[in-house]
Amino acid sequence: MSLAEKIMSLRKKKGWSQEELASQLAISRQSVSKWESGASVPDLDKILKLSEIFNVSTDYLLKETEEETFAESVMPLQNERNSRNDVTENRALEKLSEEFPEIQKPEQEMFSETEKVKEVAMEEAGKYMETVEMTAKKIAFGVAACIFSPVILIILSGLAEQKMIFMNEDMAGGIGTIFLLLIIAGAVAIFILQGMKLDRYEYLEKELLSLEKGVRQLVESKKESFEPRYRGVVASGVVLCILSVIPIFIGVTFDASDVVYVFAVAVLLTLVAIGVFQFVWSGMIYGSYQKLLEEGDYARRNKMESKRNDHLSTVYWCTITAAYLAVSFLSGWWHRTWIVWPVAGVFYAAVLAAAAMIRKRK
Repeated sequence: MSLAEKIMSLRKKKGWSQEELASQLAISRQSVSKWESGASVPDLDKILKLSEIFNVSTDYLLKETEEETFAESVMPLQNERNSRNDVTENRALEKLSEEFPEIQKPEQEMFSETEKVKEVAMEEAGKYMETVEMTAKKIAFGVAACIFSPVILIILSGLAEQKMIFMNEDMAGGIGTIFLLLIIAGAVAIFILQGMKLDRYEYLEKELLSLEKGVRQLVESKKESFEPRYRGVVASGVVLCILSVIPIFIGVTFDASDVVYVFAVAVLLTLVAIGVFQFVWSGMIYGSYQKLLEEGDYARRNKMESKRNDHLSTVYWCTITAAYLAVSFLSGWWHRTWIVWPVAGVFYAAVLAAAAMIRKRK
Protein backbone atom coordinates (compact mmCIF):
# COMPACT_ATOMS: atom_id res chain seq x y z
CA MET A 1 0.00 0.00 0.00
CA SER A 2 1.14 3.54 -0.72
CA LEU A 3 1.20 6.35 1.84
CA ALA A 4 -1.91 7.87 0.23
CA GLU A 5 -3.81 4.60 0.49
CA LYS A 6 -2.73 4.08 4.11
CA ILE A 7 -3.89 7.55 5.19
CA MET A 8 -7.29 7.00 3.56
CA SER A 9 -7.63 3.50 4.98
CA LEU A 10 -6.68 4.53 8.53
CA ARG A 11 -8.99 7.54 8.41
CA LYS A 12 -11.94 5.38 7.33
CA LYS A 13 -11.17 2.82 10.07
CA LYS A 14 -11.53 5.65 12.58
CA GLY A 15 -14.80 6.67 10.91
CA TRP A 16 -13.55 10.20 10.29
CA SER A 17 -14.28 12.52 7.40
CA GLN A 18 -11.46 14.44 5.71
CA GLU A 19 -12.63 17.56 7.58
CA GLU A 20 -12.37 15.79 10.94
CA LEU A 21 -8.85 14.55 10.25
CA ALA A 22 -7.85 18.00 8.98
CA SER A 23 -9.19 19.59 12.16
CA GLN A 24 -7.04 17.32 14.34
CA LEU A 25 -3.96 18.22 12.30
CA ALA A 26 -4.83 21.96 12.12
CA ILE A 27 -4.72 21.93 8.32
CA SER A 28 -7.23 22.35 5.50
CA ARG A 29 -9.46 19.60 4.15
CA GLN A 30 -7.86 20.19 0.74
CA SER A 31 -4.48 19.18 2.17
CA VAL A 32 -5.87 15.85 3.37
CA SER A 33 -7.57 15.34 0.02
CA LYS A 34 -4.26 15.93 -1.79
CA TRP A 35 -2.47 13.45 0.49
CA GLU A 36 -5.09 10.77 -0.18
CA SER A 37 -5.03 11.35 -3.93
CA GLY A 38 -1.22 11.26 -4.00
CA ALA A 39 -1.03 14.83 -5.30
CA SER A 40 1.18 15.85 -2.37
CA VAL A 41 3.00 14.27 0.58
CA PRO A 42 2.77 15.30 4.26
CA ASP A 43 5.87 16.89 5.73
CA LEU A 44 7.71 15.20 8.58
CA ASP A 45 5.94 16.79 11.52
CA LYS A 46 2.59 15.80 10.00
CA ILE A 47 3.89 12.23 9.51
CA LEU A 48 4.70 12.12 13.24
CA LYS A 49 1.25 13.45 14.13
CA LEU A 50 -0.44 10.98 11.80
CA SER A 51 1.43 8.10 13.42
CA GLU A 52 0.24 9.24 16.85
CA ILE A 53 -3.35 9.90 15.81
CA PHE A 54 -3.67 6.52 14.04
CA ASN A 55 -1.50 4.69 16.58
CA VAL A 56 0.82 3.25 13.93
CA SER A 57 4.54 3.52 13.30
CA THR A 58 6.08 6.02 10.91
CA ASP A 59 7.76 3.07 9.17
CA TYR A 60 4.35 1.63 8.43
CA LEU A 61 3.19 4.94 6.96
CA LEU A 62 6.25 5.69 4.88
CA LYS A 63 7.43 2.33 3.58
CA GLU A 64 5.70 0.84 0.57
CA THR A 65 4.29 -2.46 1.83
CA GLU A 66 1.93 -5.23 0.91
CA GLU A 67 -1.39 -5.27 2.79
CA GLU A 68 -0.49 -5.23 6.47
CA THR A 69 -2.72 -5.89 9.44
CA PHE A 70 -3.39 -3.03 11.80
CA ALA A 71 -1.99 -4.98 14.75
CA GLU A 72 1.29 -5.60 12.91
CA SER A 73 1.64 -1.91 12.19
CA VAL A 74 1.17 -0.98 15.85
CA MET A 75 3.95 -3.27 17.13
CA PRO A 76 6.89 -1.14 15.94
CA LEU A 77 5.19 2.00 17.23
CA GLN A 78 5.96 1.36 20.89
CA ASN A 79 9.65 0.89 20.14
CA GLU A 80 9.66 4.05 18.05
CA ARG A 81 8.00 6.05 20.82
CA ASN A 82 10.40 4.67 23.39
CA SER A 83 13.30 5.76 21.24
CA ARG A 84 11.69 9.17 20.90
CA ASN A 85 11.75 9.50 24.66
CA ASP A 86 15.54 9.21 24.53
CA VAL A 87 15.99 11.91 21.94
CA THR A 88 14.31 15.19 21.16
CA GLU A 89 11.51 15.40 18.62
CA ASN A 90 13.88 17.31 16.37
CA ARG A 91 16.23 14.36 16.42
CA ALA A 92 13.34 12.06 15.55
CA LEU A 93 12.56 14.30 12.61
CA GLU A 94 16.20 14.22 11.53
CA LYS A 95 16.24 10.43 11.65
CA LEU A 96 13.09 10.25 9.55
CA SER A 97 14.51 12.82 7.16
CA GLU A 98 17.69 10.78 6.68
CA GLU A 99 15.74 7.60 6.05
CA PHE A 100 13.11 9.22 3.83
CA PRO A 101 14.77 12.19 2.06
CA GLU A 102 11.83 12.62 -0.30
CA ILE A 103 9.70 13.85 2.63
CA GLN A 104 10.16 17.54 3.38
CA LYS A 105 11.07 18.85 6.79
CA PRO A 106 8.35 20.92 8.43
CA GLU A 107 8.61 24.51 7.36
CA GLN A 108 9.06 25.78 10.92
CA GLU A 109 12.41 24.02 11.17
CA MET A 110 13.85 26.11 8.37
CA PHE A 111 13.73 29.16 10.57
CA SER A 112 15.75 30.22 13.54
CA GLU A 113 14.14 29.94 16.96
CA THR A 114 14.91 33.64 17.40
CA GLU A 115 12.56 34.59 14.57
CA LYS A 116 9.57 36.45 15.97
CA VAL A 117 6.15 34.94 15.36
CA LYS A 118 3.24 37.37 15.30
CA GLU A 119 0.00 36.18 16.86
CA VAL A 120 -3.06 37.03 14.74
CA ALA A 121 -6.37 37.05 16.60
CA MET A 122 -9.77 36.44 15.02
CA GLU A 123 -10.75 40.12 15.37
CA GLU A 124 -7.49 41.30 13.76
CA ALA A 125 -7.85 38.90 10.83
CA GLY A 126 -11.48 39.91 10.32
CA LYS A 127 -10.66 43.64 10.35
CA TYR A 128 -7.80 43.09 7.90
CA MET A 129 -9.94 41.18 5.38
CA GLU A 130 -12.71 43.78 5.73
CA THR A 131 -10.22 46.64 5.18
CA VAL A 132 -8.80 44.98 2.07
CA GLU A 133 -12.29 44.44 0.65
CA MET A 134 -13.08 48.14 1.24
CA THR A 135 -9.84 49.47 -0.25
CA ALA A 136 -9.26 47.00 -3.10
CA LYS A 137 -11.75 48.55 -5.53
CA LYS A 138 -10.55 52.07 -4.79
CA ILE A 139 -6.89 51.21 -5.33
CA ALA A 140 -7.77 49.22 -8.45
CA PHE A 141 -9.73 52.24 -9.73
CA GLY A 142 -6.68 54.45 -9.10
CA VAL A 143 -4.42 52.13 -11.09
CA ALA A 144 -6.96 51.95 -13.93
CA ALA A 145 -7.28 55.75 -13.89
CA CYS A 146 -3.52 56.14 -14.36
CA ILE A 147 -3.64 53.90 -17.43
CA PHE A 148 -6.69 55.75 -18.80
CA SER A 149 -5.31 59.25 -18.04
CA PRO A 150 -3.70 59.94 -21.48
CA VAL A 151 -6.86 59.02 -23.41
CA ILE A 152 -8.38 62.54 -23.42
CA LEU A 153 -5.02 64.05 -24.43
CA ILE A 154 -4.63 61.53 -27.28
CA ILE A 155 -8.16 62.10 -28.61
CA LEU A 156 -8.06 65.91 -28.42
CA SER A 157 -4.57 66.10 -29.97
CA GLY A 158 -5.54 63.70 -32.76
CA LEU A 159 -8.74 65.54 -33.60
CA ALA A 160 -7.03 68.94 -33.46
CA GLU A 161 -4.29 67.71 -35.80
CA GLN A 162 -6.97 66.65 -38.32
CA LYS A 163 -8.79 70.01 -37.90
CA MET A 164 -11.90 68.19 -36.72
CA ILE A 165 -12.46 70.39 -33.64
CA PHE A 166 -12.49 74.14 -33.06
CA MET A 167 -9.23 74.29 -31.04
CA ASN A 168 -5.66 74.24 -32.36
CA GLU A 169 -3.08 71.58 -31.43
CA ASP A 170 -1.49 73.62 -28.63
CA MET A 171 -4.83 74.27 -26.96
CA ALA A 172 -5.88 70.63 -27.35
CA GLY A 173 -2.56 69.47 -25.93
CA GLY A 174 -2.86 71.86 -22.99
CA ILE A 175 -6.42 70.82 -22.11
CA GLY A 176 -5.55 67.15 -22.51
CA THR A 177 -2.50 67.54 -20.27
CA ILE A 178 -4.62 69.25 -17.58
CA PHE A 179 -7.05 66.32 -17.59
CA LEU A 180 -4.11 63.87 -17.46
CA LEU A 181 -2.57 65.60 -14.43
CA LEU A 182 -5.93 65.89 -12.64
CA ILE A 183 -6.62 62.18 -13.11
CA ILE A 184 -3.13 61.18 -11.93
CA ALA A 185 -3.38 63.53 -8.94
CA GLY A 186 -6.69 61.96 -7.98
CA ALA A 187 -5.21 58.46 -8.35
CA VAL A 188 -2.21 59.37 -6.18
CA ALA A 189 -4.56 60.73 -3.52
CA ILE A 190 -6.43 57.43 -3.57
CA PHE A 191 -3.18 55.46 -3.22
CA ILE A 192 -2.06 57.55 -0.24
CA LEU A 193 -5.39 57.51 1.61
CA GLN A 194 -6.11 53.83 1.05
CA GLY A 195 -2.49 52.85 1.61
CA MET A 196 -2.59 54.50 5.04
CA LYS A 197 -5.47 52.21 5.99
CA LEU A 198 -3.40 49.15 5.06
CA ASP A 199 -0.12 50.32 6.63
CA ARG A 200 -0.90 48.78 10.02
CA TYR A 201 -1.18 45.35 8.39
CA GLU A 202 2.19 45.53 6.62
CA TYR A 203 3.62 43.01 9.10
CA LEU A 204 1.49 40.28 7.49
CA GLU A 205 3.79 40.36 4.45
CA LYS A 206 7.02 40.13 6.43
CA GLU A 207 6.49 38.50 9.83
CA LEU A 208 5.96 34.82 10.59
CA LEU A 209 2.35 34.34 11.70
CA SER A 210 0.57 32.22 14.26
CA LEU A 211 -3.20 32.20 13.73
CA GLU A 212 -5.57 32.03 16.68
CA LYS A 213 -7.79 28.95 16.84
CA GLY A 214 -10.55 29.15 14.25
CA VAL A 215 -8.88 31.86 12.14
CA ARG A 216 -7.37 29.43 9.65
CA GLN A 217 -10.70 27.71 9.05
CA LEU A 218 -12.43 31.07 8.54
CA VAL A 219 -9.82 32.35 6.07
CA GLU A 220 -9.70 29.06 4.16
CA SER A 221 -13.48 29.12 3.87
CA LYS A 222 -13.44 32.68 2.49
CA LYS A 223 -10.62 31.84 0.11
CA GLU A 224 -12.38 28.73 -1.15
CA SER A 225 -15.63 30.61 -1.81
CA PHE A 226 -13.82 33.50 -3.56
CA GLU A 227 -11.55 31.29 -5.68
CA PRO A 228 -14.02 30.59 -8.56
CA ARG A 229 -14.79 34.30 -8.83
CA TYR A 230 -11.09 35.14 -8.72
CA ARG A 231 -10.34 32.78 -11.61
CA GLY A 232 -13.22 34.20 -13.64
CA VAL A 233 -12.22 37.83 -13.05
CA VAL A 234 -8.57 37.18 -13.92
CA ALA A 235 -9.58 35.27 -17.06
CA SER A 236 -11.86 38.11 -18.20
CA GLY A 237 -9.08 40.63 -17.52
CA VAL A 238 -6.68 38.65 -19.70
CA VAL A 239 -9.30 38.45 -22.46
CA LEU A 240 -9.84 42.23 -22.35
CA CYS A 241 -6.10 42.90 -22.62
CA ILE A 242 -5.85 40.57 -25.62
CA LEU A 243 -8.91 42.09 -27.32
CA SER A 244 -7.60 45.62 -26.76
CA VAL A 245 -5.22 45.39 -29.73
CA ILE A 246 -7.93 44.36 -32.22
CA PRO A 247 -8.90 47.95 -33.19
CA ILE A 248 -5.29 48.70 -34.11
CA PHE A 249 -5.05 45.54 -36.23
CA ILE A 250 -8.31 46.50 -37.94
CA GLY A 251 -6.85 49.94 -38.74
CA VAL A 252 -3.70 48.36 -40.19
CA THR A 253 -5.69 45.80 -42.21
CA PHE A 254 -7.97 48.36 -43.84
CA ASP A 255 -5.38 51.14 -44.11
CA ALA A 256 -7.52 53.41 -41.94
CA SER A 257 -7.05 57.13 -41.46
CA ASP A 258 -5.10 58.70 -38.59
CA VAL A 259 -8.35 59.49 -36.75
CA VAL A 260 -9.19 55.78 -36.61
CA TYR A 261 -5.78 55.07 -35.07
CA VAL A 262 -6.38 57.78 -32.48
CA PHE A 263 -9.61 56.13 -31.33
CA ALA A 264 -8.04 52.67 -31.64
CA VAL A 265 -5.34 53.68 -29.14
CA ALA A 266 -8.01 55.18 -26.88
CA VAL A 267 -9.99 51.92 -26.97
CA LEU A 268 -6.80 49.95 -26.29
CA LEU A 269 -5.98 51.98 -23.17
CA THR A 270 -9.58 51.83 -21.95
CA LEU A 271 -9.80 48.04 -22.27
CA VAL A 272 -6.38 47.56 -20.66
CA ALA A 273 -7.45 49.85 -17.80
CA ILE A 274 -10.58 47.75 -17.21
CA GLY A 275 -8.53 44.54 -17.35
CA VAL A 276 -5.94 45.85 -14.92
CA PHE A 277 -8.73 47.01 -12.59
CA GLN A 278 -9.91 43.40 -12.43
CA PHE A 279 -6.38 42.08 -11.82
CA VAL A 280 -5.69 44.52 -8.98
CA TRP A 281 -9.07 44.23 -7.28
CA SER A 282 -9.27 40.43 -7.30
CA GLY A 283 -5.52 40.06 -6.65
CA MET A 284 -5.68 42.20 -3.51
CA ILE A 285 -8.56 40.24 -2.02
CA TYR A 286 -7.11 36.84 -2.91
CA GLY A 287 -3.69 38.01 -1.72
CA SER A 288 -5.16 38.95 1.68
CA TYR A 289 -6.16 35.32 2.20
CA GLN A 290 -2.73 34.12 1.09
CA LYS A 291 -1.01 36.52 3.49
CA LEU A 292 -2.98 35.22 6.47
CA LEU A 293 -2.50 31.58 5.45
CA GLU A 294 1.15 32.18 4.50
CA GLU A 295 0.70 30.67 1.06
CA GLY A 296 2.10 31.46 -2.39
CA ASP A 297 4.34 34.52 -2.44
CA TYR A 298 3.74 34.95 1.30
CA ALA A 299 4.83 31.46 2.36
CA ARG A 300 7.26 31.43 5.27
CA ARG A 301 10.09 30.28 3.05
CA ASN A 302 9.53 33.24 0.71
CA LYS A 303 9.29 35.68 3.62
CA MET A 304 12.63 34.53 4.95
CA GLU A 305 14.19 34.70 1.49
CA SER A 306 12.90 38.25 1.14
CA LYS A 307 14.37 39.23 4.51
CA ARG A 308 17.73 37.72 3.62
CA ASN A 309 17.70 39.52 0.27
CA ASP A 310 16.89 42.94 1.79
CA HIS A 311 20.50 43.61 2.78
CA LEU A 312 21.82 42.20 -0.48
CA SER A 313 19.45 44.40 -2.48
CA THR A 314 20.50 47.52 -0.58
CA VAL A 315 24.21 46.87 -1.12
CA TYR A 316 23.72 45.88 -4.78
CA TRP A 317 21.66 48.89 -5.88
CA CYS A 318 23.73 51.37 -3.88
CA THR A 319 26.83 50.00 -5.60
CA ILE A 320 25.19 50.21 -9.04
CA THR A 321 24.04 53.79 -8.40
CA ALA A 322 27.49 54.85 -7.22
CA ALA A 323 29.11 53.22 -10.26
CA TYR A 324 26.59 54.86 -12.62
CA LEU A 325 27.15 58.35 -11.19
CA ALA A 326 30.93 57.95 -11.09
CA VAL A 327 31.20 56.74 -14.70
CA SER A 328 28.71 59.33 -15.95
CA PHE A 329 30.40 62.29 -14.25
CA LEU A 330 33.90 61.21 -15.26
CA SER A 331 33.05 60.38 -18.87
CA GLY A 332 30.22 62.83 -19.49
CA TRP A 333 28.46 60.08 -21.48
CA TRP A 334 25.08 60.47 -19.82
CA HIS A 335 23.39 59.59 -23.09
CA ARG A 336 25.09 56.17 -23.04
CA THR A 337 25.49 55.22 -19.39
CA TRP A 338 21.71 54.69 -18.98
CA ILE A 339 22.37 51.17 -20.31
CA VAL A 340 23.71 50.37 -16.81
CA TRP A 341 20.15 50.09 -15.44
CA PRO A 342 18.66 47.39 -17.71
CA VAL A 343 21.93 45.43 -17.49
CA ALA A 344 21.93 45.77 -13.69
CA GLY A 345 18.31 44.56 -13.59
CA VAL A 346 19.21 41.40 -15.50
CA PHE A 347 22.26 40.75 -13.33
CA TYR A 348 20.23 41.35 -10.17
CA ALA A 349 18.12 38.28 -10.88
CA ALA A 350 21.32 36.28 -11.42
CA VAL A 351 22.78 37.60 -8.14
CA LEU A 352 19.67 36.56 -6.19
CA ALA A 353 19.75 33.10 -7.77
CA ALA A 354 23.45 32.70 -6.94
CA ALA A 355 22.84 33.82 -3.33
CA ALA A 356 20.03 31.27 -2.97
CA MET A 357 22.28 28.47 -4.28
CA ILE A 358 25.06 29.42 -1.84
CA ARG A 359 22.62 29.38 1.08
CA LYS A 360 21.34 25.94 0.09
CA ARG A 361 24.85 24.52 0.02
CA LYS A 362 25.47 25.83 3.50
